[in-house]
Amino acid sequence: MAGVETARGLRKTLHDRGMRMTPQRQLVLDAVRSLEHATPEQICQRVQETAPTVNITTIYRTLDLLDRLGLVRHTHLGHGAPSYSVEDHRHVHLVCHVCGSIQEIPCELLDPLVGTLRERDGFELDASHLALSGTCRDCLKQEQEIE
Repeated sequence: MAGVETARGLRKTLHDRGMRMTPQRQLVLDAVRSLEHATPEQICQRVQETAPTVNITTIYRTLDLLDRLGLVRHTHLGHGAPSYSVEDHRHVHLVCHVCGSIQEIPCELLDPLVGTLRERDGFELDASHLALSGTCRDCLKQEQEIE
């Protein structure tokens, strides 16, 4: 049933903006939903399982459109291509620059920072669209053992 609701939602969103539904758009959105976090290349691989003729250019164009429509979000988790997820997938990413691991934490942990930025700078931080770079617990432990 979720796939049907996804299709209806995408069709309505596109129709409301004067665009048409295409099988490629639906396949890309379905791939993002099923993969949860994925690069355009990973999304392309998933889509090509069903539609082998869809190319990476179509994937990038479709992801850009879905992002502008607010149906997916992208986050830069480090160097390279962004990672895409569905709009309702909200959390902050902690990216270890040593081992490359990615942890997810609730956005609410940044509420004190969000409040400070709002009061001090008049800036509204979107913490659901954020990746923080640092060193994970395991890598810190390994560094300490070496010293």
